[in-house]
Amino acid sequence: MSDSSRFRRHRGNVRSRRSVKALAVPTALALAGVLLTACGARDDATADGSNAVSCVDTSKDTITVGSLHSLSGTMAISEVTVANSTKLAVDQINAAGGVLGKRIELVLEDGASDPKTFAEKAEKLISSDCVAAVFGGWTSSSRKAMKPKFESLNSLLYYPVQYEGLEDSKNIFYTGATTNQQIVPALDYLKQKGVKSLYLVGSDYVFPQTANREIKAYAAANGIEIKGEDYTPLGSTDFSTIINKVRTADADAVFNTLNGDSNVAFFREYTNAGLTAADMPVVSVSIAEEEVAGIGAQNIAGQLTAWNYYQTVDTPQNKAFVDAYKAAFGADKPTSDPMEAAYTSVYLWKNTVEKANSFAVADIQAAADGVSFEAPEGLVTIDGSNHHITKTARIGEIRSDGLIYTVWDSGQAIAPDPYLDTYPWAEGLK
Repeated sequence: MSDSSRFRRHRGNVRSRRSVKALAVPTALALAGVLLTACGARDDATADGSNAVSCVDTSKDTITVGSLHSLSGTMAISEVTVANSTKLAVDQINAAGGVLGKRIELVLEDGASDPKTFAEKAEKLISSDCVAAVFGGWTSSSRKAMKPKFESLNSLLYYPVQYEGLEDSKNIFYTGATTNQQIVPALDYLKQKGVKSLYLVGSDYVFPQTANREIKAYAAANGIEIKGEDYTPLGSTDFSTIINKVRTADADAVFNTLNGDSNVAFFREYTNAGLTAADMPVVSVSIAEEEVAGIGAQNIAGQLTAWNYYQTVDTPQNKAFVDAYKAAFGADKPTSDPMEAAYTSVYLWKNTVEKANSFAVADIQAAADGVSFEAPEGLVTIDGSNHHITKTARIGEIRSDGLIYTVWDSGQAIAPDPYLDTYPWAEGLK
């Protein structure tokens, strides 16, 4: 049996043994999810890199890790700040004494909004810079491009962004939401609010395509009509045709899976067309506080988002995080869900290393289950059977001050179910 098969078999065994269940909520907001790989099947044919020779040097008083995000290109609007929050966590940990007595050295690389570049830079970080772990990625295309590198070279990637699920890897820790922690709670919220029809708009790559397949399956099971579905390449700025189709379709709401700076053009055109949140609300799953500033609050106030964290979350841990981020990068700089997940990733890595008393990949994998961190979003815990973490779902409303305020939350953290094993209506999509 391959290591990857063992990991998946172990995933099922641990779920049964620990009896970890998704949060039970009222029927109208029953949290379920379904996310798909590009081919719609489980990815069991992963490369086995367990015998790969690591060049990580633990003999010195420093340990090297990598940060790999788009510092240029269409995704830079979202990813530059994620790299900043990774640096903030590293700086804080170093100030507190480091990890196992070693100071962290951070190697910064630019994925340039290009999956091929992400793969190349990942290999460089692992094989040339000899990093102990990499914190990086945003789009699912970037993650899928990097995944074979981390598996064949047996290194660790901490991926901080919500994604389409139906994936796990012994070499990846997924610290953003999987679908039962974000997209399906958003759909349940819309259903509770009486939404009977949706128009789907997304960027043309893995995440939006598979998320929309999930949404269509949910809609079919819940009496919601899909009135249209459109995709546009990442970086697109002409939305006149799509907005005209949205307007004439007269759906109750729009579900938006656009990514990057395409959101700026989309919402400006939406506003110019006279569409409003009151008449036809848009629910977005990749717009956070940073993107709101680029779009302009006047173009998006009143619209909804689905995430696990907002700058306005009222916890002592979040206040400390927001204050520290603004002190480091500017009082006018907001925090956001992917930034918070990236920040949390570094601390989860640190806590796992310290539990394992080792920087070795196999030791970290063995120690990961149950490792927790009191994050700005709330307490999060690693599920060692699938390398995802518990998350609290939050629906937010964008206000005129450019911040996002929670209008509904799940009340407590939801256990990850990346393969939607507990949701019968999703069976045909796996």
